[in-house]
Amino acid sequence: MARVARVTRNFYRDSVALMQLSARLLALPGMRQASAVMASPANLALLREAGLLADDVAAGPNDLLVALDGEEAALTAALEEAERAFNRTPPAGQGSGPRQLPPRSLEMALEAAPAANLALISTPGDYAAAEAMKALRLGLHVMMFSDNVPVADEVMLKRYAAAHDLLVMGPDCGTAIIGGVPLGFANVVRRGDIGLVAASGTGLQQVTCLIDRLGSGISQAIGTGGHDLSREVGGTTMLQGLAALAADPETRAIVLISKPPSPEVAVRVLDHARSAGKPVIVNFIGADPHMISAHGLIPARTLEDAALLAVEAATGRPQASAGHGTPDLPRLAPGQRYIRGLYSGGTFCYEATLLLAETLPDMHSNTPVGDARALANVWESRGHTLLDLGDDVFTRGRPHPMIDPRLRLERLAQEARDPATAVILLDIVLGYGANADPAGVIAPAIETAIAEARTAGRQLAVVGFVCGTAADPQNLERQEARLQEAGMLLAPSNAQAALLAARIAAMAGG
Repeated sequence: MARVARVTRNFYRDSVALMQLSARLLALPGMRQASAVMASPANLALLREAGLLADDVAAGPNDLLVALDGEEAALTAALEEAERAFNRTPPAGQGSGPRQLPPRSLEMALEAAPAANLALISTPGDYAAAEAMKALRLGLHVMMFSDNVPVADEVMLKRYAAAHDLLVMGPDCGTAIIGGVPLGFANVVRRGDIGLVAASGTGLQQVTCLIDRLGSGISQAIGTGGHDLSREVGGTTMLQGLAALAADPETRAIVLISKPPSPEVAVRVLDHARSAGKPVIVNFIGADPHMISAHGLIPARTLEDAALLAVEAATGRPQASAGHGTPDLPRLAPGQRYIRGLYSGGTFCYEATLLLAETLPDMHSNTPVGDARALANVWESRGHTLLDLGDDVFTRGRPHPMIDPRLRLERLAQEARDPATAVILLDIVLGYGANADPAGVIAPAIETAIAEARTAGRQLAVVGFVCGTAADPQNLERQEARLQEAGMLLAPSNAQAALLAARIAAMAGG
């Protein structure tokens, strides 16, 4: 194996395009690691920590860096593919009029589209705050896909936005649906009368998808970024989103979603929600449901419950969860005791960890919550282990697992070989920005894992769910069919998948 780094001076591509390019390069034969990034100090530090970049590589924040690790021939092919991607020009317009040059600034873009009122920022975190402030001063709402933005900058931006009747979604806001337009990692859902505000991207995806599957739809789905309900930020965007949905005549019911929020901020949000004048369903993972109901609001224990309760509140009709039938449970061999969860969605990992810790001892995670304990070594599972593979420790030098599944496939094989593993628990996320065929990629690995366990005298259970809709580009029905064909025991939601895994583990006394 060899390493190479190529710097392209004064050349910019946004982070979404670079993540997709990184995934394409990593998929080439003979590649071990590949990362295409803007050479900001934070990105350089991450690449050096991941062992992808030597200390003598000189690159500045305006330069684009491609760092590769693999076989010699593969490195050459990857650099050629990157060069082609950088030199590729967009297709020419079909009209007969003068050719429009692509805008090179927010001002140019706004001049070309004067009706626009929202800017999506996906520059490296070192520059995102400055670009967001430019957009706000132009009177635009902002969605910040960028992460690694200092909290002090987030506070400054959100205070300015609130004072000027503007909204900042983010930083690190991966999902939103505004005016029916999906942004970031969002799914294709029908329009309707349920509004959401979420400090969780995959949590927002799960609830909007389940609402769609229940036959209802979304008025607006506002992402806040994962730090909004921290004590420092104070829930600024969630409070603004809540107020906007309360005033929106097209919204009949409101859903609030968050990973564990700061207790004082949670109370502040609940106080405001009480006066919304509409049913408000609250899924603050791990929060005391009595605290929520005491504010006159509707507590939801799981993301699935939030969707069911929202549709019930909007339609006035009781709702029941969908299902995939009662699967045949495997007969476990002696010694098979543990659940190993490999998640691409952080909120899914949080929710499953809390649910499983209620009945199973010895729970561990790289993002522990509730009674679960932190892993001493994230590369080695212990007891029941649930991993958020989208966490920074796993994405240094790699694209997010929703784009590139290679790390998850490697970990799946590792866990399947462990004779103590009873269940492998997975999430499969569809939608814009996600892998074009996640089931097609992971199904062969599931088949191999199950076959190898059978050869070793064991039955391995692979349990999972698909977060998506019938209208998503990956085709929900086809994805689920391929996973079932591979041997996955399918559940309709993350919560039900976790509970099914717990049933299987309990059969072994785990």
